[in-house]
Amino acid sequence: MTVVAALPSVEALVTGLVDYAGLFPPASLDMGAAVRNYHAYRSEAHARMLGRFVVPASRLDEFFSAATGLLPQRRPDAPWQLAALGGPDLAADLQGIAAANAAHADAVRDRAVVDVLEIKAATPGEIETLRRVVPEGLELYVEVALAPDPAPLLSALRGRAHAKIRTGGVTPDAIPPARDIAAFMIGAARAGVSFKATAGLHHAIRSRHALTYLPGSLEAVMYGFINVFVAAALAHIGGPADDVVAALESTDPAAFRFGPADVQWRDRRITLAQLRDTRAHFARSFGSCSFGEPVQDLQGWGLM
Repeated sequence: MTVVAALPSVEALVTGLVDYAGLFPPASLDMGAAVRNYHAYRSEAHARMLGRFVVPASRLDEFFSAATGLLPQRRPDAPWQLAALGGPDLAADLQGIAAANAAHADAVRDRAVVDVLEIKAATPGEIETLRRVVPEGLELYVEVALAPDPAPLLSALRGRAHAKIRTGGVTPDAIPPARDIAAFMIGAARAGVSFKATAGLHHAIRSRHALTYLPGSLEAVMYGFINVFVAAALAHIGGPADDVVAALESTDPAAFRFGPADVQWRDRRITLAQLRDTRAHFARSFGSCSFGEPVQDLQGWGLM
C-alpha cells in the first residue's frame, strides 16, 4: 500500500466512516464505558473518521443518563448523532426516539439527535410498512439478508430507505461469501439504493484475526473495510462483477494504491470524485464496536 499521509483520497474514504457500536459484540461494553469512549474519540486527531453512536432505541434513556455532562455544551458545537436500533415493538421505539429528540435536540445544553433508525425486515411488505410509519425526518436503514436474492428487498427500499448488510460476526459462519456481498453491491447500485455495513470490519485489509477479544477465540479470515469500500466504489461506477469480488477477497495491501487524485486497485482507477460520490450516495458507513483498531490499521499502513 502506498505510504502517504493525509491524501485527499484517504480523506474521502475515511471521513465519517465508522459508526461506533461499542455496546455490541465482541466489545459488549456497558453504556457508561461506550459513551465515554465516544466522547473521547470526538476530541482525537482522527475524529473525522467518526460517525454516529449506535444504541438500541429501548436504551435511549440509559444513554442520555450516561451522557449527562458529556454532550455538547454550547450551541455552535455539533450535536451527537445517534443511530437507534429498532426492536420488536416499533411503535414504542418510534415514541422513544421522538421523546428523546424533543428533549435533547434543541436544548441549549446536552444536545444530541437521533437521526437514523436501523431495523431488520425480511419481506418487501415489511419494508413497505416501515416506509409508511417511520417519520420523514428519520433516516431508515433496513437490514436485509444477502441470500438467496436481495433484489425484491432492494426494489422495496428504492426511494426513501437505505440497506444494511452484515459482513461478519463472532463465528466463522457469520462471514458471508464475497460473491454474495458483490451481488448485493451490484444490485444496490443498479437499484439506486445506498447502504451501510456492519460486523467484522475492524481491520483495513482482508486478513485472519480472532473473532472476539476472549482468550482462545476462534479465528477466521475477515473482510477489511478498505476492501469493502473500494469494492463498493467499483460496483457504483459499473465495474465488472469479477472485479468487485476480487477486490473484496484481496489480501495484498499493495493492490490498493492511494494517490492525490484517485485510488487504484490493481489496474482499475477510481477517481477522487467517484470515491466521494460513492461515500456520499452509495456506501455510507460501517458499524464497529472498535474505533481504535480501524485507526491503528490505517496508521500502520502510513495512511493516517
